[in-house]
Amino acid sequence: MTNRPFRFGLVGTAADLKTWTDLARRAEDRGYDTLVSPDPQLDADPFTILSAAAAVTTNLHVGTWVAVDSFRDRRLLDWQARSLHEFTGGRFEVGLGTGRPDAARKLEQLGGEFGTGAQRYAHIRETVAYLKRDDAGPPLLLAPGGPKMRALAARYADIATMAFMPSTTVAEAKSIVDGFRAETDRDIELALSLMAVGDEPAPWLEKYIGTTVGDLVAAGAVTVLPGTPQDGADTLLRWREELGTSYVTINSGFLDQFARVIELLKGR
Repeated sequence: MTNRPFRFGLVGTAADLKTWTDLARRAEDRGYDTLVSPDPQLDADPFTILSAAAAVTTNLHVGTWVAVDSFRDRRLLDWQARSLHEFTGGRFEVGLGTGRPDAARKLEQLGGEFGTGAQRYAHIRETVAYLKRDDAGPPLLLAPGGPKMRALAARYADIATMAFMPSTTVAEAKSIVDGFRAETDRDIELALSLMAVGDEPAPWLEKYIGTTVGDLVAAGAVTVLPGTPQDGADTLLRWREELGTSYVTINSGFLDQFARVIELLKGR
C-alpha cells in the first residue's frame, strides 16, 4: 500500500538529564530514527528537554508524542516548534493532540482549563491551521481518534498515527485506515504505535493497559508484535503492505527487543 521506507521511533521518558541523554544516544546507536516525548514528560515540558536529546546525537530526529494543544498558545507553540526545527538542522517533528485525562490534571495544576471536547477540537483546529500556514515549519504529526480529528489530519498532517485501542485487530485497523485514506488525496505517512514486542510478560505495561500481552496476541491485535525478531520483521512488512504503516514506534521499555527487529528492516 506504500513505498515509503520504514522509520522507527522510541517513545521515552526520563527523570533527569543524564538518563535522558543516555537514552537518546542508545536510541541512535540501536538504529532508531526518532526519540519522541509524551506530554507532559513525567512532570516536565517536553519542548524544554528535546533539544538536549538532539544536542548529543547526530542523525536522530526528536519530537512530541504528542504535545497537548490545550496547554499552549498557538503563536508560542509555533515559535517553539520552528526554533527547535531550525536549531536541530531539520530534526524536529511536532506531534499534536487534544490531550488525555492525565494531561487535564497537569493543565489544572498550571492554572488552566482543559475544556470540553468541542472546545479542545476548536482550539486544535485553529492551532493546526496556524502551524501549516506555510511550508517553513517542521513536519506535523496528528493522532486522530474521532471523525473530526481524522478530517483535520487528512487535510493538514504530514504524519498520522491512528488512535487504535489496545485490542484493535488488523481487520479493524484496515477499516480505519481505509476510511482515513478515502478522505485525502495527499501522501501522508502512517504511523503504528506498538505496545509490546516479543513473548515475555510485561507486568508494568499490563497494569497500565488493563489486559495482558498474551490476551492481545490471542486476539490478533495490531498493537503487539509477538515471536522472534524475524517474525516481527515479517509481520511489519505484511502490515506495511496491508495497512500502509511505515513509521513504527515502541515504548522505551522495549528498546533492545525492538532493536533486533529494526536490524532486519533498516533501509527497507
